[in-house]
Amino acid sequence: MNNMYLVPANAKKGTLIFNSIINNCAFIKNSGAKYITFTSRHHDGFSMWNTAYSDYNIVDATPYGKDIVGMLAEECHKQGIMLNLYYSHIDWTREDYPQGRTARTKYRNPKKNDWASYYDFMNNQLTELLTNYGRIGAIWFDGFWDHDIDTVPFDWQLDYQYELVHKLQPSCLVANNHHVNVHQGEDIQIFERDVPGENKAGYSGDMDISNLPLETCQTMNGMWGYKVADQNYKSLDDLIQLLVKTSGMGANLLLNIGPQSSGELPVVALERLKGMGEWLRENGESIYETVAGDIKPQSWGVTTRKDDVLYVHILNLKEKNVDISRFEIYLTRQKMNLYSNFKERSSADCKFLQATLREEFNFNELPTNMMPVAQLEAIIGCLLAEEKLKNNNSAHICCFDFMRSCNDFL
Repeated sequence: MNNMYLVPANAKKGTLIFNSIINNCAFIKNSGAKYITFTSRHHDGFSMWNTAYSDYNIVDATPYGKDIVGMLAEECHKQGIMLNLYYSHIDWTREDYPQGRTARTKYRNPKKNDWASYYDFMNNQLTELLTNYGRIGAIWFDGFWDHDIDTVPFDWQLDYQYELVHKLQPSCLVANNHHVNVHQGEDIQIFERDVPGENKAGYSGDMDISNLPLETCQTMNGMWGYKVADQNYKSLDDLIQLLVKTSGMGANLLLNIGPQSSGELPVVALERLKGMGEWLRENGESIYETVAGDIKPQSWGVTTRKDDVLYVHILNLKEKNVDISRFEIYLTRQKMNLYSNFKERSSADCKFLQATLREEFNFNELPTNMMPVAQLEAIIGCLLAEEKLKNNNSAHICCFDFMRSCNDFL
């Protein structure tokens, strides 16, 4: 989860911020998250650690005067949660950064742009981060898109920078939120505000889904940072569905939270984290250490897979949205000898199918009450999935009805 700590200029005591770091780590860990991606330096150029390469940092430029990255790294290591570091390629305050489309030109002198100087500055800072704070799981770059409309393609010199990261910490992953296809040396592919392949936000239209590990980054409310007026928080249902959908594409979910000026997480965010943690404690087996399932995402839901277990997540029970054709169901029923004398898809026919699936296919946990037709069709889709499973004809199938506990059908 991506956390951007905003420290007030008049913070004179570190106790509140320090306690917030401890509490936030605990809340995030209890939510089921396996790593924290912390914003070490954003586009404004303010560094959240005691860097020797800029006075514009949390230690030298504020009365607070403490190294947030250092305290957070210590707490993450103590609590056993991986720490990743976000690092922006953009800097709106340094004069040597070559101005891109987001630069605030009225405060800058373009004649002082000096890419070589700025590139050295970034690499020196990355060396600090990867040398002084223990194991870092990933460096999460952002800002490549600042020069995406240059008439002459801008050379970010990523090859050497990626090599530097891997040289300093060979196990540290490299990610770049650049909105283009993966570059050599990257270890993760990022999709901003989108499940891989959807492009609803318009950032990934030119991206092919690679064979690298995938990650969707999305905000819990509207903003990437903290804004008092931004109370447009996604519901718990929406966040869990987003988590399940990303898992159905074989991706991780990086969920952004903007802490308050005190360093504490907003109450609504804590409620969402608590709810996600409760859901994952009950259903996490279908999310953790899984890959995308054998059936591509459908309008009724998605599948995930771990070894010989296929997990089917039913997210939408509305009949009109079920993406299993009647003809396919008809052929499946013929193949499985699921005939009845009742009108197809009538209440009696559904009850017949329920009884048959329970008795002949060992769906022992199948409810005896009338099920929505769409859910029944999705279960038949599970049987279709069984036929399509690769290299294993005895796969175990778990069917998850969204917001309910796992029904272990086989």
